[in-house]
Amino acid sequence: MAGVEQRRVDEDEAGLRLDRWFKLHYPGLGFGHLQKLLRSGQIRVDGGRAKSDTRVEPGQMIRVPPVGSDAKTLDHTPLTPNTMRHREDGDVLSKMLIYEDDKVFVFNKPAGLAVQGGSGVARHVDKMLEAWRNKKGEKPRLVHRLDRDTSGILVVARTRGAATQLTKAFRERDTQKHYWAIVKGVPAPRDGRISTYLVKEQTPDGDRMRIAKHGDEGADHALSYYRVIDQVAQNFAWLEMQPHTGRTHQLRVHAAHLGHPILGDPKYFEHDTNWEFPGGVQKRLHLHARRIVIPHPDGKGTIDQIAPLPPHMVQTFNLFGFDEAALDD
Repeated sequence: MAGVEQRRVDEDEAGLRLDRWFKLHYPGLGFGHLQKLLRSGQIRVDGGRAKSDTRVEPGQMIRVPPVGSDAKTLDHTPLTPNTMRHREDGDVLSKMLIYEDDKVFVFNKPAGLAVQGGSGVARHVDKMLEAWRNKKGEKPRLVHRLDRDTSGILVVARTRGAATQLTKAFRERDTQKHYWAIVKGVPAPRDGRISTYLVKEQTPDGDRMRIAKHGDEGADHALSYYRVIDQVAQNFAWLEMQPHTGRTHQLRVHAAHLGHPILGDPKYFEHDTNWEFPGGVQKRLHLHARRIVIPHPDGKGTIDQIAPLPPHMVQTFNLFGFDEAALDD
């Protein structure tokens, strides 16, 4: 077949996941396209079929077919500002995509990209999904949200029926949501439960949540769990956090309530004047929706997906000596 390449795995690529190997060598290849090539057997490692999480070893030969383009269904439409925007949005979505089937998309949303529109928000995921309407004209549907500054797993339904089932799973808390955060200091105890009431209040900087009392007007119960995975002396900790409820800014408020706010949080990180932000760490929110386990909307099995860390958290992990792969192997 013309255009097929055979690429040898280098020594310094030992143990790299196959999808990450492709991200290094073919950065323009969207994850969805990669998955299709893997499922059809067009990509092979030493002649055998492989999966995205296959670990490659030095000297192995990777068969790479012509990767083509990730453009979606708009290639032959007139070049108007609207179709150009759809192409751009479709390309961004392709690069975010980490899982798809006929009912569901799962994206790894970058930090800084809003999920829905609002005051001063020109570009957001909900609007971008217009580019991926199906042949019936159905637009993929959001079934939950992430804060604009939070990165990670975002589940999107491809059909009305899937949206109903997925929304029900979130509402009835049949999902496991695992977040990673880096916080100031080290919580004691090292694992625990945070139960509070939260109420939303309007501030000049936008909506903000605050701890409230049971019975206060507008107050909702919020329950989270946390555990310390690793730490840097007593200065910083890497936490896994699991929200049992789904209140706005819940994990951010709960981390601050513990006395260990999340690094880079512009709303809830308060510190004394003598404290300095660590050098080499970007002042961006260090909260990432790492993993989700949710019943599949067709009633068969579950969707279990993991999202790689955003660049600013990779930088901090490297600086602090945290091993991202420690919990995933």
